[in-house]
Amino acid sequence: MSRIEALARPDKWYLGGLDGVLWAPPFPRWLHRPGFWDGAHLLQYEAGPCFSVALLDGSGAEIPLSAGPAAYRWRPGTLVAEWDAGEGGPAVETRQVLPGGILESAWAVPPAAAGGLLVAFTAQPAVSVSDLQPSSGGVRWVRELADRAGQKLSVGMEIGGSGAPAWRRMLPSEGGAQPDWTASPFAEGGTGDIDDAGGAPEPANGQDGWLWVAVAFPVPASDPALLSLRMHLDPRLFEPPWQGTRSPADRLSWESFFAGFPAFTCGEPRLDRYFDYRIHGLGLNRIEGRSGRVRHPCIAEGIEYFHVPITYSAQCHMMEMRWRAGGREAWGSFLNFLDNQKEDGSLHGRLYPDHLERTDFYHANWGDALLAVDAMHPDPAALARCYDGLSRYARWLNRSRDPEGSGMFTVVNHFETGQEYMSRYLAVDPEADVRGWEPRLCLKGIDVTVYAHQLFRALAMLAARVGRPGDASDWRALQLRCAAAITERMWCPEARFFTDVDGRTFERTGVKAAVGFYPMLTGLVDANRLDALMDHLENPRTFGTPFPVPSSSVDDPRFSAEGVWRGKRRNCPWNGRVWPMTTSHVIEGLLRCWRRGNRRAGELAADRLLRFVHLMFTDGDPRRPNAFEHYNPYTGRACHFRGIDDYQHSWVLDLLARGIAGLHFDEGGVEVRPLPHRLSPVRLGPVCARGRRIAVELDDGRTSLAVDGARHDGPRERTLRVEWETLDGRGEGRPP
Repeated sequence: MSRIEALARPDKWYLGGLDGVLWAPPFPRWLHRPGFWDGAHLLQYEAGPCFSVALLDGSGAEIPLSAGPAAYRWRPGTLVAEWDAGEGGPAVETRQVLPGGILESAWAVPPAAAGGLLVAFTAQPAVSVSDLQPSSGGVRWVRELADRAGQKLSVGMEIGGSGAPAWRRMLPSEGGAQPDWTASPFAEGGTGDIDDAGGAPEPANGQDGWLWVAVAFPVPASDPALLSLRMHLDPRLFEPPWQGTRSPADRLSWESFFAGFPAFTCGEPRLDRYFDYRIHGLGLNRIEGRSGRVRHPCIAEGIEYFHVPITYSAQCHMMEMRWRAGGREAWGSFLNFLDNQKEDGSLHGRLYPDHLERTDFYHANWGDALLAVDAMHPDPAALARCYDGLSRYARWLNRSRDPEGSGMFTVVNHFETGQEYMSRYLAVDPEADVRGWEPRLCLKGIDVTVYAHQLFRALAMLAARVGRPGDASDWRALQLRCAAAITERMWCPEARFFTDVDGRTFERTGVKAAVGFYPMLTGLVDANRLDALMDHLENPRTFGTPFPVPSSSVDDPRFSAEGVWRGKRRNCPWNGRVWPMTTSHVIEGLLRCWRRGNRRAGELAADRLLRFVHLMFTDGDPRRPNAFEHYNPYTGRACHFRGIDDYQHSWVLDLLARGIAGLHFDEGGVEVRPLPHRLSPVRLGPVCARGRRIAVELDDGRTSLAVDGARHDGPRERTLRVEWETLDGRGEGRPP
């Protein structure tokens, strides 16, 4: 709880139930009103308005509630608001999204309000409402929602509260709808009362205007009176998140979610705070599973219409969620896509619970992500399932995106890389940015080719473990062909950089984009080329901006730190903005080069990681961490105009655990080798992995690694490694 409380702040409002339902309006219009009038999201479906709250005195007159300038206090899971209720004293509201799709507004009402009423009220568009009827504690109805693909979902909605209601009312109304009791049709009297027999007539589905519903509860004479008002969102899916085999007692709380992650401290306040803030973002976007086509627990990419599993970010979620005990969400983030794999072997770009329309496609680094999860949470059944699915995917990729056998893989539109509006696409098609998802490009992408190399490598490594040793030579041959293409055909001597290749002429484009650093992930980059790449990272005329790493080189003719493309500020521009996704790849590549023995790569990785984390604080305020889609590489300003905070599109928590604490896992053992930074002391643990509890401590000159209570020590400048078989034999750790 102390870790959660430490994140408290007055300027945030996002709330989630850890199961796929969240209330996180990007630009809330009604935050200053009690309750949840702004819309909530059930996966990708928006449901709004929700409900507001009014406090009435004994005569039925409203007791105005006003909020002061410091009225709000947020922490992960709750938003507390203090309302001035006049001479009677303050009323305190606690808002939460509870597991099971419940929006709760809990109240501590001052004694002076005793004898009055606390009312939950809402207005629903009558055209989409049907089956309105009384419930045991309130009123329920069915509402039809629509997503961006035009697909419809019927959702059961109910408002009610604790105890027996004093009255329930419903009335259709013309005019507008806002969370103001005086604007409701009930402020002037008791028309439209509903009795338990359903006494109020139901408006016909298709009627214009709004359907207003209100449920009132008596305020008892206690000090203070405690009341709870709720709205329940109940999707009519085959298996909604809160049904199935798990009991309500098994549902996650924010406390238990945080407890599944290790604690991290390094003496640098922003890094310490960001580690736990990242846990909040993962929990906010967690989906429990058992939701139609989304069967396994996983992480959504972000809020609003991003609140679904998406392949481009699933690789990040696998890296981060492996640090939570059990690794269920790490495995689930990939298994969901394999459960819905297409007949040709390709994967949907997004998964919706009730349909697979307009899901698109994104490339992703599945090979590295799978090996990372397996290293910490081996699961033979899940690994075999992933191997089979990835084998089908790899064959599709090889067949459809490299039919000529070049070892390089084709990008067919500028969206499927997850990185649109860049010069790299215009180098082969001047209309690439105006043709949408049309498959017209023939660009051999350096990023997708690196992903393919890592995929073939992973399959070759895993073939014997899943009982398919005969496959290994085929995968190794594809890996070697890919490696030759990267090193011989995609290195541009003039740019001293890896670039894309025109798939028609097989000439290098020479366009410098941040994906040109991705070969550092592979182990294929020799010392001279690695020095050239690192020169670019330090050169302010290319990629050496104050905040790392711009998505396109500064000397690109279309570079814009502000995200302006062809004279228009874009929502998702990749022509110079810093995207945490790309920066994670670059720091990951440097970290791997450091572990292969390159000191300069380690120093750059440590420096860029600190700058990267410092970037993600609003106005540089250490109390206000964020996670927006993209940032200005010079000022660090986020894309606040988008309103999409807590966007899980990178793997910062994982980089802090491995880069700053230095903790690494593989099939053979566990080791500690931090980046060459000066932070001290550093503490990480307990990490629950491979059935063990592991903790790391770094002090000025010493490293300590504890595995199931057994302590192993060594000098900080040397790698400390412990083999699993050595631990089983109660041996000591050893340097490599």
